[in-house]
Amino acid sequence: MSDTDLGPAAVENAAKRTRRLVEKSLKRRYRAERRFRAYGMLAVALGLVFVGFLFSSIISTGWTIFQQSYVQLDIRYDAEVVDPAGERDEQAISTADYSALIKAALRERFPDVEGRSERRSLYGLASDAGQFELRERVMADPDLIGSTQTLWLLADDRVDLLMKGKIDRDLPEDQRGLSDQELGWIDSLLANGRLDLRFNRAFFTNGDSREPEQAGVWGAVVGSFFTLLVTLLLSFPIGVAAAVYLEEFAPRNRVTDFIEVNINNLAAVPSIVFGLLGLAVFIQLFGLPRSAPVVGGLVLTLMTLPTIIIASRAALKGVPPSIREAALGMGASQVQTVAHHVLPLAMPGMLTGAIIGMARALGESAPLLMIGMVAFIVDIPGGLTDPSTVLPVQVYLWADSPERAFLERTSGAILVLLGFLLIMNATAVILRQKFERRW
Repeated sequence: MSDTDLGPAAVENAAKRTRRLVEKSLKRRYRAERRFRAYGMLAVALGLVFVGFLFSSIISTGWTIFQQSYVQLDIRYDAEVVDPAGERDEQAISTADYSALIKAALRERFPDVEGRSERRSLYGLASDAGQFELRERVMADPDLIGSTQTLWLLADDRVDLLMKGKIDRDLPEDQRGLSDQELGWIDSLLANGRLDLRFNRAFFTNGDSREPEQAGVWGAVVGSFFTLLVTLLLSFPIGVAAAVYLEEFAPRNRVTDFIEVNINNLAAVPSIVFGLLGLAVFIQLFGLPRSAPVVGGLVLTLMTLPTIIIASRAALKGVPPSIREAALGMGASQVQTVAHHVLPLAMPGMLTGAIIGMARALGESAPLLMIGMVAFIVDIPGGLTDPSTVLPVQVYLWADSPERAFLERTSGAILVLLGFLLIMNATAVILRQKFERRW
């Protein structure tokens, strides 16, 4: 029966039923859309909460690393200790017992302290780093011998923890790491203005150390720089060349399909597998030095190549075909078309992919642990083959240390690492926004 066979009332009723069904369906779909948006907003909010909790936890633990406790002492450069022969011999001056000068200054400050155990506790208020600073001063200016100077020297890590409120004075003596007598000495120094928190320059200029107050990140920063330099010099040109060939010149057949599938698969391979590969090939087969930035760079190159190739191919695909057609129509060869037109237009996306790959490489530790970059390195590396470590491994080493003061160093190193990562990612965003063209 057609609509024309129905009366006006029946047609109107049918239209109302249809309208009600449509409205009901629309309301259901609108409710589903609102729920979907709410779920999305909830997911974003939860992500921000977790990220905020992570950052607040790291910052609250590590921000105190920017200050360090220093004790002021009156150092007398006793000639009988520094240069007993009086000949200003450089070898004798460099091997003198400068810790004796610090001990003498502490005994002069607290003359009532007697007994070997008490004096040993008193000497423990100052860090061992002071003797090296005194030696450097005398080596630079031998005329200091026989004079007296008032200097701020690095305090022990236990004193630093107390100054920063990380040791509770109300705890029993056997639980706080400082005796009542040591607390009395510290209070006396504070009352006389001879104990203070100052900018922790050593954290940003020193290498690693067994003593928490002397440990710094500069050695790891330099090692990370050399490692990423090798990674960038190898991975970027190789990755771009591979992407250009696969996207612009390679024939479409089973071989290239197989290569593309394996490149995508390599991007998902766990990073520790690349460490095992580097250990087997670069160290055991080729005999390259362990714990060296050149080996770390080679391993990270293998790890970042798939990321750079995929990003570079995506950038090449983003260049409109009309650019290629116009260049070919003007008589340019395929190589000229790619080199003079396609590649410059795709370069911003390639650079962004390379920076993202470098940021991932900077945060990796598992493959570098496999090639020995977990070693305890005190000296600052001076080249690509010198033993070194990197920031993520340094974080791992300090987190595994039993001393309480290394917890602060761990969070401080994480802040430095996050700072580098934020700078690299911000650079990628700026490059993309500045040079990217939208078609």
